[in-house]
Amino acid sequence: MSGQTRRGRPRSYDVQTALKQATDEFWRTGYSGTSLDSIAAATGMNPPSLYAAFGNKRAIYLEALSHYWEISLAAARDALTGDRPLDEALMLAYDAALSIYFSGKGSARGCFVIGTAVVEATEDPAIRSNIAKGLHMIDAYFEARFQSAQEKGELKSDADPAALAILASATMHSIAIRARAGGRRGELKELARKAVSAICRSAQHLS
Repeated sequence: MSGQTRRGRPRSYDVQTALKQATDEFWRTGYSGTSLDSIAAATGMNPPSLYAAFGNKRAIYLEALSHYWEISLAAARDALTGDRPLDEALMLAYDAALSIYFSGKGSARGCFVIGTAVVEATEDPAIRSNIAKGLHMIDAYFEARFQSAQEKGELKSDADPAALAILASATMHSIAIRARAGGRRGELKELARKAVSAICRSAQHLS
């Protein structure tokens, strides 16, 4: 009806802020260890408001997982694209990952996917599919960068970009696990530097 005022109170929360707060809670205690009440406490929203904004706990988690992939994949893509030398691009990708793994207050949180989603994947097809798609994208970004390096003569013509991508991705996952286990950032950066050196040296054009 024209001119009719809208009843009800306006939302007193920001959805993106609430999603970040919910993500932080899942990241801290895992999916199973996080309750809707703890999410409500973290976001300052009551359960009915959470349901209205996101749905149930699983729906909130799936949205948090997708949002995490958006951030982490964008960071990897930005690091691996461009004209910088291969070793610099790889280190930028690992530095970007480390910035995410150490983004929490206090001890390192590691990777949100490895820390919270992997344990749920065996029983939840949606989470399993989400993880598989994200891992495939990381592999694809690394593979594209190795292909580009090969075309520019940075790598041998018989180097295998797909295999190198798997090695580069595996290094990233190892760093994530070690961060969650208490590894120091400097130590993990040095691990990444050694891995980059080994990967590039094994496939480098020696002429």
